Amino acid sequence: MTPPSGRRPSADDLLVLLAVGRSGRYTTAAEELGLNHTTISRRIAALEESIGGRVLARVAGGWELTDLGREALAAAEAVDSAVRSLSTDAHGSRGLEGVVRISATDGFSAYIAAPAAAQVQRRHPKVAVEIVAATRRATQQRSGLDIEVVVGEPQVHRAEAIRLGDYCLGLYGAHEYLTEHGSPQSIEDLARYPLVYFIDSMLQVDDLDLAPSFAPAMRESVTSTNVFVHVEATRAAAGIGLLPCFMADRHDDLVRVLPEAVVVQLSYWLVARPETLRRPEVGAVVAAIQNRMADQHDVLLGAP
Repeated sequence: MTPPSGRRPSADDLLVLLAVGRSGRYTTAAEELGLNHTTISRRIAALEESIGGRVLARVAGGWELTDLGREALAAAEAVDSAVRSLSTDAHGSRGLEGVVRISATDGFSAYIAAPAAAQVQRRHPKVAVEIVAATRRATQQRSGLDIEVVVGEPQVHRAEAIRLGDYCLGLYGAHEYLTEHGSPQSIEDLARYPLVYFIDSMLQVDDLDLAPSFAPAMRESVTSTNVFVHVEATRAAAGIGLLPCFMADRHDDLVRVLPEAVVVQLSYWLVARPETLRRPEVGAVVAAIQNRMADQHDVLLGAP
């Protein structure tokens, strides 16, 4: 990359681009680098002048790298790697540091992401992991996020989608509820029971729009955007809950009904920008998540 202005790109300016490119936001980059928004803007302008073109394009909710910006980012990553190589931990190993931001569904956040994040943090105390619980489709602009975990294979732009593994949903009822109302004996029998599940009008994930496929006659009981509410409402005898097995099976007061007839298998996918996945601290979190998924394989699939 020949500088058109005759001035070499500044290493500091490249590191600013790296922070903005990873987060998609000036404000997040400013917090990470301890600079103000104006300085971030000025550094980006100086970099663009030195290399002769735009490195960032404005998109909804943030900024995205241009083709020239991705070229510059490769140089920025080399600078960052050289700086990081000078930092080692108490054992003489290269220390990891930084903030990794994850968006994931409620159940995944609690039972997969949180233990994985704790494992990374124990090994790398300077890595902070922020987990935002949300059930939604993968976003096309991942401003402010490093990793998204979604249900179902996503259609993404300028990002990598990594299949993490499968999990199972089943129908459950509380002991108390089934004692009073009896257990359903067939799919047709489900019409007698109210369903505890997502709010239909607010459900953003097509793969989770399952109930009508096997129990169209079930009327709604307690509904929520949060799967922990589904579990607790089912435990409180609100009806039959369509619940993740890895969550419901933790409660002795819940009984799975029609286990052979209703088995819904879904998949978790991880989405991240390629440049984000190259960050060592992000790579450590992704590896920990993959290990946790492997360790919990049977539990996720509702194996006895």
